[in-house]
Amino acid sequence: MNKLNDRKACLSKRETEVLRAISYGQTVFEIAKEIYLSHHTIVSHKKNLMQKLHAKNIAHLVRIAFEEKLLN
Repeated sequence: MNKLNDRKACLSKRETEVLRAISYGQTVFEIAKEIYLSHHTIVSHKKNLMQKLHAKNIAHLVRIAFEEKLLN
């Protein structure tokens, strides 16, 4: 398996959903309301995404997502 497939495989369906919403510019509270979870859960998903993708900040996270086509 290549690096792209490894990164895609390490993300859960919910993490991918949260990542997509973040890339659209939605806030934690907007995402939580849309997918019926607490904002604390969304913060946890965001934290996990940052760790799994080795992102320094949200802008870097979104850049990684687009460069590695994680949202396709």
